Amino acid sequence: MPSLKEIKTRIASVNNTRKITSAMKMVASSKLHHAQTAIQNMLPYENLLEHILKSFLITVPEVQNKFQAEREVKHVALVVFTSNSSLCGGFNNNILKLLQTTVDEYKAQGIEDILIYPIGRKAEEYAVKRGMKIAGSFLSLVDKPNATECAVISRELRMKFATHELDRVELIYHHFKSAGSQILTRKTFLPIDLSTENIGKENDRDLSSNLVTAKAQEYLRQKKAREASDKKTETQALNDNFIVEPSLDAVLDSLIPKELNLQVYTALLDSNASEHAARMVAMQTATDNADELLRVLNLQYNKSRQQAITSELLDIVGGSVNN
Repeated sequence: MPSLKEIKTRIASVNNTRKITSAMKMVASSKLHHAQTAIQNMLPYENLLEHILKSFLITVPEVQNKFQAEREVKHVALVVFTSNSSLCGGFNNNILKLLQTTVDEYKAQGIEDILIYPIGRKAEEYAVKRGMKIAGSFLSLVDKPNATECAVISRELRMKFATHELDRVELIYHHFKSAGSQILTRKTFLPIDLSTENIGKENDRDLSSNLVTAKAQEYLRQKKAREASDKKTETQALNDNFIVEPSLDAVLDSLIPKELNLQVYTALLDSNASEHAARMVAMQTATDNADELLRVLNLQYNKSRQQAITSELLDIVGGSVNN
């Protein structure tokens, strides 16, 4: 059995660790709030732009755009979103496992030309370690999400797709659903998806709270059920009488790049919010574990102290009897 001094030292050590995890949880909670605000500010623009573009493309049959074309896949790019730092549970491991699975799938089909865009230090280190071909370093984007830099990445991907340097581009990231739920997502970026039934599909985020509670989860389930019910009872009119100025090509050349830029930025914001939520949950769990460990150690300390006092009393009583 450890001595009283050893137990006391360990209690102090666990207390110090608990202070750190508790502080990190509060920092992650604050950053999550800012990330949720950024998503909330972006959503109205995203929803309207997606609806306008896809409605336009579907209802104008003669539209043929270079970013819609399906073709034989020989060259692939994967845009992978991770964090720059650790201590966020399985957030990074889940992304890296999906990345490896995706690469293995393509290689099994005989596709060896796979280009990685690692958004985050963990993805970059993993790709370099595995000898994967990477397109550059984008570490600053994770700490400071930036729509302009996302547009630069999107533009590069569009140019390579248009010149047949790439035949398919996919995004791998965590879709932020709520503080307690982040959905691992693998999404086709190019060629562009024209299906109108997916409009608003990913706008199921609960941005009202950063508390990981059963009440919050129940709220999310009820909200989803209400939205599903509304979709069944309501039909949205689709305007098929577009007046195009100056031309179809000019409108598409403006709308499609904006939508693709926004997809990269949305994935980055989702990943950023998911990282902070995962870290907040991990630090909350660590703090709870520290509390439980402290309870056990204090109990052990008190028992050992009581045993030492009892032993001393017995020695004193035994000595007085002998005298």
